Amino acid sequence: MAVSNTYSAEVLKSFAIALLEAAGAPSENAAIVAEALVDADSEGLPSHGLLHLPMYLARIAGGSVDPSATGEIAIDQGARLTLDAGNGLGQVTAEAACEIAIARADTHGIALVAVRNAFHFGAAGRFARRIALSGQIGIVMANTRPMLPAPGGMEAVVGNNPLAIAVPTKGEPIVLDFAMSAGAMGKIRLAAGQGEPIPEGWAQTAQGLPTRDALEALKGTLLPAAGAKGFGLALMIDLIAGGLSGGGMGEAVQPLYGDMARPYDSANLFLAIRIDGLRPRAEFEAAASGLADRVRTSRIAPGAPAIRIPGDRAAQARQGFGGLTSLGEDTLEALRSHARRLGVTIPAALADAGVK
Repeated sequence: MAVSNTYSAEVLKSFAIALLEAAGAPSENAAIVAEALVDADSEGLPSHGLLHLPMYLARIAGGSVDPSATGEIAIDQGARLTLDAGNGLGQVTAEAACEIAIARADTHGIALVAVRNAFHFGAAGRFARRIALSGQIGIVMANTRPMLPAPGGMEAVVGNNPLAIAVPTKGEPIVLDFAMSAGAMGKIRLAAGQGEPIPEGWAQTAQGLPTRDALEALKGTLLPAAGAKGFGLALMIDLIAGGLSGGGMGEAVQPLYGDMARPYDSANLFLAIRIDGLRPRAEFEAAASGLADRVRTSRIAPGAPAIRIPGDRAAQARQGFGGLTSLGEDTLEALRSHARRLGVTIPAALADAGVK
């Protein structure tokens, strides 16, 4: 079983920045990616965290990711734009798309940014929340390589495509963020690395049989959440994000952990909706906060945990963050290996077991 230790988040972030800079990323790009990955780990989302950095570095080395790219506007229709990500680091081009969407929604009331030639950007909720923190409603989606079968099928035909919706309130935004499978691929990879089983209903084998074996699941297909409903949403995200951007969709999107020299070719979509003009923003935020509080204070079934709404768990993690982050030893060793390859000094705190 893989071991996890606890380390200073700032040390991990600095190490990630140094690795990305040594791989060719400008300082600003490296900082954006490192912060996003460490934040995911710190918020209890290791499936979207530093687990992926060794793969990012391998893809940079393989030539499928351009660490210096920031994205270029390919089509500009005012409130509707297409951003060519140029196979840049996903968090960098997603930040650029958010900035464009927010600015154009301020002008036009609504803005849609479709992104092609994109790479993995981590948690979609991070960017929907980014839009919501500006006072706008944010909707973010992306496609992945095919991982889900159609109901009754055994062949992966659509991606485990994430969708995030964030709504501003008087306090922390309400952030819904989910992919379309019953269980995230990142969580299955973590379970495989730790030699642990996965819950029933998450995946099936390559032969179409249900499995709790994480390794068999990696060879087979994920199962959609809520059956035909999850599959249908995944299909529509592929059609909208891939179709509008003119980017990859379906089998054109490549496996993240496949050929490191072949671009991922994902597509993203960012939608920002300005509230003012339809309704006073303060009035909307008060109404959203009121409904959120009503849900949180609704009666709890016997033996059930406290009620939370989308975004509460991550917000609580941010509030209770003590500066320390857990990281699997397998991931850390992979980062040490890249550090030796790139000539980056490994911080003393990461050379041995972390803080217990």
